[in-house]
Amino acid sequence: MPLWLYPVLFLTGLLAGFVDSIAGGGGVITIPVLLNLGMPPVLALGTNKFQAAFGSGSAVWHYSRAGLIDFRGSRLGVLCTAAGALGGALSVRTLRPELLRQIIPWLLIAIAVYSLSQPRLGESRAKARMGTGTFHVLFGLGIGFYDGFFGPGTGTFWAMAYVMMLGLDLQRATAHTKLMNFTSNLASLGVFLAWRQVELGAGLAMGLGQIVGARLGSRVVILRGARWIRPAFVTMALLVTARLLWQSLGLGGK
Repeated sequence: MPLWLYPVLFLTGLLAGFVDSIAGGGGVITIPVLLNLGMPPVLALGTNKFQAAFGSGSAVWHYSRAGLIDFRGSRLGVLCTAAGALGGALSVRTLRPELLRQIIPWLLIAIAVYSLSQPRLGESRAKARMGTGTFHVLFGLGIGFYDGFFGPGTGTFWAMAYVMMLGLDLQRATAHTKLMNFTSNLASLGVFLAWRQVELGAGLAMGLGQIVGARLGSRVVILRGARWIRPAFVTMALLVTARLLWQSLGLGGK
């Protein structure tokens, strides 16, 4: 790649890391950029997992220092998410994502509408509707597989699951979402590295930007809390929806 592209990739990673650490959806920014560089879809997915791991790892570090992540209580979730993501990544070459492109936008729209209709959603802790173990097995395997295989909207699904099923406030839900994102990024990245489907130069440039962006975004969440997260959360859900609908109409490429 020409040298002038590296600063562009760094800034792309920075913006994606900032957005993703707050509300998820950073792939809406990074994947189109990688595809527009002429990368084949599988190479773009692998490179995206590589650079995203820097951002999610950085966010986890900052959220953990603020005391927002229960690592001990999340161990089963980490294991199940890793297993799901590994299975999803291994399925990339055999399964087609067209059905997900048609279904996921409507799920994201439903989440956005529900969030808008519940103005106090996630402002404080609520009663859990599911046991922690059951939650981590079901959502870890399910969302982990989805993230390894397809990915758009993963942060939205995790955050909403934590709020609705475990009763976490949006601040803690966002922090735990990044832990699971980091897990699925690393697990699926191993598969793409084994396939040699990672462009290291582009991934490192974006990854450095991700570290900076995630640091800034996590500080916003730590200082501002749920009232700032919620509008960003809904906005990113709608942007991911728009991107997927654009693709399903055959206007946005693969």
